Amino acid sequence: MIGTAAGVLMASLVGSVHCAGMCGGFVCFYAGAGVNGASSPRPSLLHAHALYNIGRLLSYLILGALAGVVGAHVSHLGALAGIQQGAAVVAGALMIAWAVSTLAAQRGVSLGALRAPEAWQRMLGRVLHAVRSQPVGLRALLTGLLTTLLPCGWLYVFVATAGGTGSVLSAMGMMAIFWLGTVPALVAVGLGAQTVLAPFRNRLPMVSATVVLIMGLWSLSGHLRTVHVH
Repeated sequence: MIGTAAGVLMASLVGSVHCAGMCGGFVCFYAGAGVNGASSPRPSLLHAHALYNIGRLLSYLILGALAGVVGAHVSHLGALAGIQQGAAVVAGALMIAWAVSTLAAQRGVSLGALRAPEAWQRMLGRVLHAVRSQPVGLRALLTGLLTTLLPCGWLYVFVATAGGTGSVLSAMGMMAIFWLGTVPALVAVGLGAQTVLAPFRNRLPMVSATVVLIMGLWSLSGHLRTVHVH
């Protein structure tokens, strides 16, 4: 458990630059000019960055709780079939699949991408448009909460990892650790460090995918070995 948590934190830190590149637009969305065309003062923006990340944390904890419930049921079904910790086996397989897909994409080979249904995208677009008229703090909090609904393979591979714990509390803890690793890069984007992070954006997906691949192989092999022994 401790090893998995450490791996999640390391992978999250390494991959957070890519995360910042993908979600940097949302940071600009809540931190940009308000409805009257005037930019918010710096203290308000610092408050907004905090609220945005609190919103993300809340949504990650909700995802972790849901993943923990699903993982507990998967483990229960696996136990009935004679497979111990079935959720961890499924999570390991999903981690490996995502990592292989990402590594292949870096080599120019597309194995498919996770896309939201058009209706889902339109609905979320309308909601974000309505949020745009809110004060910067509320806009930041709601943006952090709502943008988790967008399909992101990087996020959901860690949701799967959290579900692999087979426990609601452990899964929520795992998502909190993942969130912690993403905070520095996203705060840096909010403070205007896009140009500093840009050189790393294209190099780190392969590194982060390799870390996730190792985590997936380690998790899968360890639990399969346990299944064999039992």
